[in-house]
Amino acid sequence: MKNKLIVFYTILGMMAISNGCTNLEENVLDESFSTTLTDKEAADGIIAPVYALLPNIFQHTTYFALQQITTDEAILPYRGGTDWGDNGIYLDLHKHTYNSQTANVRNTWNLIVQAISRSITAINALPDINDSNAKLYLAEARGMRAYYNLVMFDLYGIVFQKDDPGTTSVILRGPEAVNYLVTEFEAVEPLLSNRAAVGSGRLTKAAVWGLLARLHLNAAVYNDRFAASFDFKSTDMDKVISYCDKIINSGEYKLSNDYFSIFGNDNHDNTELIFAVDQRPDLNGHNRMSYFSLSGDQYPLPKFPSANGTDGPGITSDFYQSWAQAYAPQDPTRDPRFHQENMPKTDTCLAESAVKIDRGILRGQQYGLIRINGVFEKCESGEFKIAKITNLSRNRPDKFVNFTERIDFTAEGSDYPTGYRVEKYEFSRESNSGRNKGMADLSIVRLADVYMMRAEANLRKGANAPALADVNTVRAARNITTPPPALTEMSLDLLFRERGFEFYWELLRRTDMVRFGKYEGKWTEKDNTDKNKRIFPIPQTAIDGASNLEGYLVQNPGY
Repeated sequence: MKNKLIVFYTILGMMAISNGCTNLEENVLDESFSTTLTDKEAADGIIAPVYALLPNIFQHTTYFALQQITTDEAILPYRGGTDWGDNGIYLDLHKHTYNSQTANVRNTWNLIVQAISRSITAINALPDINDSNAKLYLAEARGMRAYYNLVMFDLYGIVFQKDDPGTTSVILRGPEAVNYLVTEFEAVEPLLSNRAAVGSGRLTKAAVWGLLARLHLNAAVYNDRFAASFDFKSTDMDKVISYCDKIINSGEYKLSNDYFSIFGNDNHDNTELIFAVDQRPDLNGHNRMSYFSLSGDQYPLPKFPSANGTDGPGITSDFYQSWAQAYAPQDPTRDPRFHQENMPKTDTCLAESAVKIDRGILRGQQYGLIRINGVFEKCESGEFKIAKITNLSRNRPDKFVNFTERIDFTAEGSDYPTGYRVEKYEFSRESNSGRNKGMADLSIVRLADVYMMRAEANLRKGANAPALADVNTVRAARNITTPPPALTEMSLDLLFRERGFEFYWELLRRTDMVRFGKYEGKWTEKDNTDKNKRIFPIPQTAIDGASNLEGYLVQNPGY
């Protein structure tokens, strides 16, 4: 393992990649550095950087911010007038007033460009490696180049076509980009392995099937971004159904009866995950998907008094009401995907092993560990004291951490306790700061989405019965407690609502809202109806960097 890590960091450190380089130029490694490596070490060292940026892309301030803060699921106000102001970037994202200089837009772009560049480097280096894994790694690198381009295409409306590191990328848009991505995924699929051989953290046949299904499902959007209505062709929907059938019929994957285990610390072997960001402890992942929404006075881990939340985003009241109205007059906790209660809601004493934070959507008064002067209070028994949490860290012991439904950009709606919070991914039990040492793999494609994509494709073809059956299959699977009741009818609006219940905060919402024609809608603090906001602007830094190539990088409409 030590030698592998040395190889990994040596090669990664030698890669000279420009963050804002639109042409994806890079310096090729001096071959002299590989003379002391075995072919296996060289192959492992070349493929590792292809995946290495995935955790960075899937962070709270990059891909998450673009896919979630811009939607009705998440809102991040200027907390207390002091925290998360950041020159208004999160307000702009939510209000759809973002522009080509918005930091999150630029930073996400830079990471994707770097990831594409690393994939191209691997594609060119691996054919010269005489190792049994080199051909598989080559297929993965090519497939990952297509994946990163798919993310780039979905967000910014362009694809970089490039094989030779020494040449300038060809920029593709619209149907031409769709066809290129389909061709690339189809080319590598026969050469890839399955999950049993490589796990969910690497690209597999089923992962490519899932990505192809997603690509065909969104093809109507990608072919004509600003259409008044999208033309979902039967040929595309048939492709979606076919690829979803392949995954479901493969027998490799299974829906989890415990919904929150899909997002738990030990989820690496969860059979619902088809493709995920590998965050096992020795890979030094991040815990930011878990800490981002929690209060700064919530401390989930008795052994780490510095591991807390940050009072980031909450869910909008609009999204909460979609749950409340769906289950009225019952409480939304009727659906086991909404909330998992782990923490007693009374003053008590708990052994260290019994202290466990709630999961899902967190409402009302929060109970937990009480930290005073950097130390958690204990009971006379020696166990940890559990009580109502207050804003002790802000020197306000009189102010309770009582999450309210209202959250907006007013002074009252931006206060620290406002907004119901989300703790979907389990807080890493190894994170000594709350931010680092993530353990939960982050879902990219999972089996529930395969069922839901197949349902949507059938629904758009007018086949309601199989669509209803697929949605109910997913609902019924969450039966470690009482599962949500079966639905009796299905429509596009109901399916959109159901996707929100199943995939909230999983970085799918913006793409879903555009496809379902809801991105120009109105919700808390957002009334912008500009259809140009369906894609993000190309960062000004990238356009400036390509200014010597006249007409090469054209800004998206409306920016």
